[in-house]
Amino acid sequence: MTVDLDGVTIRPATPDDASRIAQVHVTSWQGAYAGLLPADYLADLDPQVRASRWQSVLTTKQGSATQSHVLVAEQSGRTLGFASFGLSADEDAETGTHELYAMYLEPRAWGRGVARELMRTVLAQVPAGAEMTLWVLEGNDRAQHFYRRHGFHPDGVERIDEIGGVPLTEVRYRRAVA
Repeated sequence: MTVDLDGVTIRPATPDDASRIAQVHVTSWQGAYAGLLPADYLADLDPQVRASRWQSVLTTKQGSATQSHVLVAEQSGRTLGFASFGLSADEDAETGTHELYAMYLEPRAWGRGVARELMRTVLAQVPAGAEMTLWVLEGNDRAQHFYRRHGFHPDGVERIDEIGGVPLTEVRYRRAVA
């Protein structure tokens, strides 16, 4: 599957994409979470550490019932973003509920329609009628607005996660996939 948006291609990730996904992951966190996470924590994020995690994810067989799917968006050989999704890991998830584990774009790609196409591609791969959830940091207004535009809404469940030594509230969003 490929989607072309002004030369942007969306395709399944391979283990060769791990370092580029990790770089996008770090730069996106540094841009999106400035002001939400401690500046020293963001500055210390290491793409090489993330690359080894992504290498492990991507060498595990994707697409099986228990494994995640990872898509990358690229243009002219440059990775602009990625999305990772699969069955929900939430304790209260009903059978068949899917979860968007991560969706991040390089800050220079924000506002260009790349995230919209990534989301459309993800949603097209979720079985018809299946619910999908995701977690978003409270205060991440840009992400919350984006998810609302794609039919996700807070479902009333929150959790506290410690990131960079700071307790932060995450809000769960949910949508039924048509």
